[in-house]
Amino acid sequence: MRTDYTYTDNPNPHVKRSREMIKKYPEIRKLMGPYPLSSLYTVVMVLAQVAIAVALADTSWWLVVGMAWILGSFINHALFGMVHEAAHNLLAKSSSTNKTLGIVANLAQGFPSAIGFRTYHLIHHAYMGEYDYDADLAFNWEAKLVKNSWWRKCLWYLGFLLIESIRPMKLKMGKILEPWTLANIVIVIAVDVALVYFFGAKALTYLLLSTFFGVGLHPLGARWIQEHYTFKEGQETYSYYGILNKLCFNLGYHVEHHDFYKIPWANLPKLKAMAPEYYDNLYYHTSWTKLFLQFIFDKNIDLYTRIVRNPKEKTDTTPKHDTPEGMQTWNTEKSEEAVYS
Repeated sequence: MRTDYTYTDNPNPHVKRSREMIKKYPEIRKLMGPYPLSSLYTVVMVLAQVAIAVALADTSWWLVVGMAWILGSFINHALFGMVHEAAHNLLAKSSSTNKTLGIVANLAQGFPSAIGFRTYHLIHHAYMGEYDYDADLAFNWEAKLVKNSWWRKCLWYLGFLLIESIRPMKLKMGKILEPWTLANIVIVIAVDVALVYFFGAKALTYLLLSTFFGVGLHPLGARWIQEHYTFKEGQETYSYYGILNKLCFNLGYHVEHHDFYKIPWANLPKLKAMAPEYYDNLYYHTSWTKLFLQFIFDKNIDLYTRIVRNPKEKTDTTPKHDTPEGMQTWNTEKSEEAVYS
């Protein structure tokens, strides 16, 4: 079992590659920008998931749990895809509309995560692989506690949503609470309470279990391992090109997403097809189910199976377009030129 991460002095590889690609293929810019149809998908999925929850309100607990694992997990995992798109302002033009739609997606998940995720996911992009700034990296105590034990990994998966919620506490930047975050919490909890009041605990339980399974003890949970766990020496980010991309808005296209985070999910396969020489030589995954089982039972894989950048002191000379603040205003043409020139 590893006792620490694998460290590197290399800079974020996506910055160099994206700048090379935009010079070679300037038409990539045509792929960027919001994909409005995603807003419709978000609303339809929320309504469908709530309708299923209400329909299950008077059924057995076993059916509630089974439906959450078999069906609800896929819907709420897809809604995480929409929360992710909203974080990058890819559902609509304005930041406020994207934040609102992220909260709407949370209504069917029963858990207020959209605004907090938005903040710390942008930091993840700006400081990928930096322990003090990347909430995608496990706590040291977390990795040491889970070890490479199969049953500890299963328990870790069961509680992954809660673990992800507390990881931002270790970061040295990013506001934990702001008005939008508070609104996210109040609105989602109010809907949860209303759901229990009018339809009973089983309805809310279905939504929450769908969320826990959608990110945890389920083949869909392999996505968290797929994205940045090391399967090829020196490669920091990985994509998944399997059939389940059809059910989660191409969340598997993770290398492509890190290269151009202003390209919406619908255009990521187009990016890969446009520049195959940048992607076809990279290691990738074809099955989340296989990866899920491999992670649990392979003793050579633990939470330290990641590449992390050696700590460096942050200074005021950090380029603004490489900070979360710069990324928030990235949708202007001037900002795009700053990033990819």
